[in-house]
Amino acid sequence: MPVLEQLAAAGSEPDGLLPAREQMAFSLGWHIVLASFGVAFPAMIFVVHRRGLVRGDPTALGLARRWGKVAAVLFAIGAVSGTVLSFEMGLLWPGLMGRFGDVLGLPFAFEGLSFFVEAIFIGIYLYGWDRMPPRRHLLMLVPMIAAGVFGTYCVISVNAWMNMPTGFRIVDGQVTDVDPWAVLLSSGAVLQFAHMWVGAFMLVGFVVAAVYAAGMLRGRRDSHHRLGFTVPFVFASVAAVLQPVLGHVLGMRLGETQPSKLAAFELATTTEQPAPLRMGGVLIDGEPRAYVEIPKWGSFIARGSFDKPVRGLDTFPAADRPPVNITHLAFQSMVGIGTLLAVAVVIFWVARWRGRDLLEQRWALLAVVVAGPLAVVALESGWVATEVGRQPWTVFGYLRTTEAAGSNGWLWLVLAVTLVVYTAMTVGAVVVLRSMTRRWRAGEEDLPSPYGPQLADAVGSDADAADAADAARSHPSGSDGGGAWRS
Repeated sequence: MPVLEQLAAAGSEPDGLLPAREQMAFSLGWHIVLASFGVAFPAMIFVVHRRGLVRGDPTALGLARRWGKVAAVLFAIGAVSGTVLSFEMGLLWPGLMGRFGDVLGLPFAFEGLSFFVEAIFIGIYLYGWDRMPPRRHLLMLVPMIAAGVFGTYCVISVNAWMNMPTGFRIVDGQVTDVDPWAVLLSSGAVLQFAHMWVGAFMLVGFVVAAVYAAGMLRGRRDSHHRLGFTVPFVFASVAAVLQPVLGHVLGMRLGETQPSKLAAFELATTTEQPAPLRMGGVLIDGEPRAYVEIPKWGSFIARGSFDKPVRGLDTFPAADRPPVNITHLAFQSMVGIGTLLAVAVVIFWVARWRGRDLLEQRWALLAVVVAGPLAVVALESGWVATEVGRQPWTVFGYLRTTEAAGSNGWLWLVLAVTLVVYTAMTVGAVVVLRSMTRRWRAGEEDLPSPYGPQLADAVGSDADAADAADAARSHPSGSDGGGAWRS
C-alpha cells in the first residue's frame, strides 16, 4: 500500500480504536489465566479429595482443603476481571454489540448463569468442610466443574463465531433471521473449545506442579509435596500430548474459513504447492527473512496433505491482511512451546516406566519450574495468534474492527483505571496466597475465613480429626469414609 494510502487509512480510524485494543488485550490476557483455573482446578481438587476418602489418606484431604481455599481466592479475583470484561464488550466495541447483540445475547446469558452456579457451589464446598457428610461434600465439586466448563464453552463459542460467523443473514444492511443456538452449536465452537479446555488443564497442571517442584527443590520432599506435584502433572501430561493433535485438527479448517490467517501463520507471501514449513522468521519489506525451511511440511500441517496449496498473502487485498509478524511469531511460539512440553512429559513418563524417578534429579525439578511459565506463554501466544490473525475483522468477513470501535478518546482514561485496578488485584492475590502458604508451612491448617462460623471446641482444629469425626457420624456401622465410598 502506498504511503499516502496508509496515512489516509490511519486517519480514518476512530479515536477509541487504539485504547479499546490495548484494554481488551490486557484485560483478556490477564483474565484468561484465572479462567483456566476456574475450568481445570476444581477437577484436580476432586481427584485429591476423592483419593482422601477412598484411601483414607489425610495428606490428600489436607491438600484438597488447601486447594479449595486457593481456588476461592482465584475465583474472587477472576470474578472482578470477568465482570470488567463483560462491560468492556459494550463500552469498547459498540459497533459489534449494537449490530450483533441479538446473535450473541444467549451465550453471554448462559455464561452469566454458569458463573453464579460456580460461585454458589464453591461457597458450599468451602463451608461444607467438617459440616457435611464426606461423600455429599465431595459431590459439591461436580456442579463447580460443570459450570466452569459450560461457562467457558459459552464464551469460546462467541469467539469461534467471530472467526466463523453463522446464525444470521444480512438483508439491506440489517441483521435478520437470528439463530443464537447456531452460535452455541457450531462445529467451530466445539473444536475451539476443546483446544481451549485442554489448554486450560495444560496451563493449570504445569503451574501447580511447578509450585510443588519449587518446594521440592528447597528440600520439602514429603508426601504432601509429592502428591501435590503428581496430580496436576498427570493432568498436564495428558493435556500436553493431546493439545498438538487438537490444534492440528482445528488448524486444518483455516484453509477454507480464514485463509488470510493461515497465510500469516505460515509466512506465505505467495501461493505455494506444496508449501514449505517456515520455522522462525519475520517479514521484512514484504519478504520472509531469517527462517529455517522444511519442504512440503507446511502443506501437511496446514492442509493435512503434502501436496495441497497454501494461499499466499498476495492473493488478499492489502487492507484485508492481518499483522503478519505478530501473528506468525505468536503462532510459532505456541506450537514450539507446546511441542517442547509434550516431548518433555513423554520423556518423564518413559523414564518413570523404566524405573527412574526424575524427581530425584535437580535438573528435572528445575525443568518443571520453568514449564509453568512456559505453559502460560503458550496459552497467551495462542490467543494472540487467534485474535490478531483475524484482523482487520472483528466479525470475519462482516464487520471490521474500525467499524466495531467507538469514537470516544476518553477511553484512555478507562484504560489507565483498568491498569491500576488489575495491578492492585494482582498484588492483593500474591499477598494473600503467600500469607496462606507461610501459615500452612507453620502448621496452621485451619486459617480464619469469612465464609462460616468457627468450629465448635468439640470438633477441634485438626483437619484429620474433623474428617474422621464426619466419617464416623455419616457411617455409624463403623466403616470409614473410604470404605463407604468404595461400597
